[in-house]
Amino acid sequence: MVKFEEFPISSANYIPGYKVVEEKGFVYGLTVRARGLGGDIGAGLKGILGGEIKQYVKMMEESREESIGRCIEHAKELGANAIISVRLDSDSISQNMQEVLAYGTAVVIEKE
Repeated sequence: MVKFEEFPISSANYIPGYKVVEEKGFVYGLTVRARGLGGDIGAGLKGILGGEIKQYVKMMEESREESIGRCIEHAKELGANAIISVRLDSDSISQNMQEVLAYGTAVVIEKE
């Protein structure tokens, strides 16, 4: 997995302190995760009692990191050294499966 600090990404259309010298194209990373029975039981109790469902929060954080990591790998395959205009999208595929998609524009940047 690529470390994010070693490969600049930004939701803006630029990376501060750098200029875009070449666009490499659209890149994305996708992951799908299933909730386990233990998480569903805990979620059911939280649904009754109220409060944050920590198992789901952890699952979504891991999914976000995985999808961004895959997006970075895709950008590296195209010869990019950064991704701009990064967006994240999440959706339920079924009652217990969640997908997370990271996407953006792969670019080559240089210091200004």
